[in-house]
Order: sequence, then C-alpha cells, then structure tokens
Amino acid sequence: MKRVLILIFVVVFAGVAIAKDAQPNEDPQIEQRMKTLTEQLRCLVCQNETLADSRAELAEDLRAEIRAQIRAGKSDQEIITFLTDRYGQFILYRPQVTPTTYFLWFGPFILLIGGLIILFRYIGRRRDSIQDTPLSSEEKKQATELLTAQSRKESA
Repeated sequence: MKRVLILIFVVVFAGVAIAKDAQPNEDPQIEQRMKTLTEQLRCLVCQNETLADSRAELAEDLRAEIRAQIRAGKSDQEIITFLTDRYGQFILYRPQVTPTTYFLWFGPFILLIGGLIILFRYIGRRRDSIQDTPLSSEEKKQATELLTAQSRKESA
C-alpha cells in the first residue's frame, strides 16, 4: 500500500515539476507588439512555422528574449536587426530582397516565363509540321466505302 501511494505521489508531482511556468499577463500593447514581431520571424527548429506558432523550447526562449527587449525599450527594427545579426537572414520568415535572395524571389517567375516560351515554341513548330492536304478522289472513294460498310454492320 505504501508503494502505491509513493507511485501515485511521483506520478502526480512529476507532471507539476515538468510543467513550464506560464507567462504572466503582460501589458496588452507589449503582447500585441510581440505577436506582430514573432509572426515575422521563423522558428529555427521547426523552420516552416513562425515564431508565434512554434511550441519548441528555442522558440519560447526567443519569445522571452523579444519580450525582454521590448520591455527595455528597443524598437521593432532594433530587435529584428539583433536577431538577424545573431541568427542570419534565415530567421526572417519573409527574407529581404538582396543579391543572395534574388533567385528565391524571382526564380519562380523566371521559370514560369521560360516554360511558357518553350511551350509556345513547341506548339508553333508542331503546327508548322502538320500539313493539311485535301483527300484525292481515290481516298474519298475509299473513305465512303469504309463508312457505308461500317453503317451496314451497325444496322444489321
């Protein structure tokens, strides 16, 4: 019986020990500003989620860092500059247009235009290769005979 009580005690309080401290309710303006900032930043662990949506521990640490910098009176641009200096352009969810990201921004459009040019050239060449010649009288006679033979089979 004693072992059962100890086991129940360990199971109940293990969850309490593992649970993370809830963030205290901040000033609504700070929370709104933090939400706006974290939606512009990428989670470095999840990579396809914003920092606002991620539940990774690193994302929680970065949100705490952003909250501390907001309380310290830093502007949004100063916070973003701090994070990009520390983690690189990768942390930006929408990377800036720079020479290193030109292909990322304009590559899909270039590929689309290139594909359309290739498609139109192919269609033009194919159209030119098709020759529209009328049937000779002998070919017309054969076609008529085939059609009448086929209609006789279907009516029978």
